Amino acid sequence: MTPPSKHRRLALIDMGTNTFHLLIVELPEPRHLEPVVLMRTKVGVKLGEGGISNGEIAPAAYTRALHTLAAFQEEIELHQVTEVRATATSAVRVARNGADLVEDIFDQTGIKVDIIPGDREAELIAKGIRQAVPLGDAPHLLMDIGGGSVEFIIADAYRTFWKQSFEIGAQRLLDKFFNHDPLSEADIKAEQNYLAEVLAPLTSAIHQYQPVGLVGASGTFDTLCDLQAARTGQPELVGKAEPATFIAYESFKTSYHQLLTLNHAGRLDLPGMTPLRADMIVVACVLIDSVLNAYNFRSITASTYALKEGLLSEMLAQ
Repeated sequence: MTPPSKHRRLALIDMGTNTFHLLIVELPEPRHLEPVVLMRTKVGVKLGEGGISNGEIAPAAYTRALHTLAAFQEEIELHQVTEVRATATSAVRVARNGADLVEDIFDQTGIKVDIIPGDREAELIAKGIRQAVPLGDAPHLLMDIGGGSVEFIIADAYRTFWKQSFEIGAQRLLDKFFNHDPLSEADIKAEQNYLAEVLAPLTSAIHQYQPVGLVGASGTFDTLCDLQAARTGQPELVGKAEPATFIAYESFKTSYHQLLTLNHAGRLDLPGMTPLRADMIVVACVLIDSVLNAYNFRSITASTYALKEGLLSEMLAQ
C-alpha cells in the first residue's frame, strides 16, 4: 500500500459544456515555490449535445458526465488528493435537470460540484489568463469560448474593468446556425447578424475602455494553435501549446478559410484538428472573425490557461 502523501494535493475539476478538465497539483513547501502538476487530463463529454438548446442535459450526455466523474474520482484517490474543487458552468447552470446531475455526482462519487454564475466564471477565467499572458497595464479583451457560454472580459494585469457572460457558446451556435456543411453564405450572415445584436453590450464596453489586443482561451483557440503548428511545420507543438501562443491575423484567416470551405470529413483530415471540435470550430470561428473585424484587432494571443488555473491561483492566494 502506498504511504499517504505529506503534501497538500489539490484536484480542480472544470465541468464545461463540451469538455471536462481535471488538474491535480501538489503544493510544495515552502509556499512560494510553484505547484507541481501531477496530472492534467480532459475528456470530451459533450454535455450540451442533444439538449442544451432545449434547456436540458440529454440522457446520453448525463450518463457520460457520471462516468467521467467516476473516472476522475479514481484518479483523485490514486493521487491521494487532500482537497477537491469542482465547478460546473453554462450547460448545468441553465439545464432543468442540472441540479439533479450535481446531486447524482455527489451520491455516486462524493464530489461536491459548485454551479457557478457567468460573472464568477468570467472572473476565474481572467485570473487564469493572467497566469499565462503578460497583459501589462494596457486593457485587453479576453474571450473564452465554451460550448454553452462565451465570456468577455476587459482587463489588464491588475484590474478587471468590465466582464459579461453571454449564452452564445459553440454548441448553441451550432444548433442555431449549422444548417449546411460547409456553412452557406446565408448561415454565416445569419450568425453574424445575430452576434452583432447580442454583443451590443460588448460593443459599448469596447468603445469605453479601448482594449489594445485580443486574448482567447479554451478549446477553439487551442485547436487554432494546433492547426497553425501543423501548417507551419511544427507538428511537435500540436496538443502541447505554450501557455501563451501568438496567432497572426493572416494565420487565423487561413484556418478560417479552410474551415468554411471544407465539409466535416475534410475538416477531420486537417493536421491538428480535434474530432470533438470539427463542427463547433466553424461557428466559433465566425464569432472570432466577427470580433476581430468589429473591433479592429489584428492578432490573437491564445492562452492555454483559463478557469481551472484561475481557481488554482485564487486558492494559492488564500
